[in-house]
Amino acid sequence: MNLDSKLLFFFSALGAFNGMLLSVYFGFVIKNRKRSNYFLSFLFLVLSIRVIKSVFYYFNPKLSEIYIQVGLSACVLIGPFLYVYIKSQMDDMKTRFWVLHIVPVLVGIIALGIVFPYWSYYELWSGKIIHLIYFQWFIYIVFTTYELRAVLKRLITRNDKNNSLEIWLLSVYFGILSIWLAYATSSFTSYIVGAISFSFFLYLLILIWFLKLNKDRLFFETKGKYENRKVKKDTIESIMGSLSTIEKKKLYQNPNIKLSDVASELNVVPHILSQVLNEHLGKSFSVFINEYRVEKAKKMLVENELYTIEGIGLDSGFKSKSAFFKSFKTITGTTPAKYRDSHRAI
Repeated sequence: MNLDSKLLFFFSALGAFNGMLLSVYFGFVIKNRKRSNYFLSFLFLVLSIRVIKSVFYYFNPKLSEIYIQVGLSACVLIGPFLYVYIKSQMDDMKTRFWVLHIVPVLVGIIALGIVFPYWSYYELWSGKIIHLIYFQWFIYIVFTTYELRAVLKRLITRNDKNNSLEIWLLSVYFGILSIWLAYATSSFTSYIVGAISFSFFLYLLILIWFLKLNKDRLFFETKGKYENRKVKKDTIESIMGSLSTIEKKKLYQNPNIKLSDVASELNVVPHILSQVLNEHLGKSFSVFINEYRVEKAKKMLVENELYTIEGIGLDSGFKSKSAFFKSFKTITGTTPAKYRDSHRAI
């Protein structure tokens, strides 16, 4: 191995090694761990496994088939972990959402490896399977692009500056995109380009992390939820002025409405909307939406005596009778039945 090859091996392998260290750090070392940190940890882990396989296979084509299969299998999880990480930073995400995107993929690739092991089905893996893997990775990049649409729009139009969190998320997004491009076009360039791209992406992230961003806000739970994160006055005024859209379009009547749905309707980033609601109205998104639903229910309780209380709750946008009763009692201080009875007397 000449000097050029040694340097190439060193820098490409070093990136994978440091990726493993960062995976351990975000997953196990930091004190105040958030769920999004675990997604970032696993993203670094599967990327590192994929890159390590590429590095060793490039310099040793006789690498054991089991390592090749593990490396290609890890590639299947890159897209899903990118998507759930970005979404967990942009929006409130339920457990079942990330489970739906991670567990079936993990079970599927394990089952595929058992039924069609690489060493017995080399042509299948090097042909159809590898193309399906890169296609699946690309699909999740598309999903992530949609999730970041408001952030990307602001980056392109420059009507408003991206905050530190958004810069970090864009760096992760473009980094993964560049690695996918490197691997997807490796037949026209070189197989090792993907590994070099990962090293470059990793060190760029580290540079951004230490020199540009406030890492406490990105990776740790801080004392104040929105500490050091200010929203421009004109942005606040624009959001406050557009909140009437929720009532006009009756968005609250959708029982599955999410923060990201309303943010998309108002053309604002979800966490900015959440911050404005908390800081300027003193309400969480769920309380804010439920107040609209309760107001709707109060009118129906008085004006539609033939409707059952449960039916009114469902028509107002609540998912269940119990959710309706709980929110109604919390907001009004009484139950729906007592509220109806009291207004009958009037």
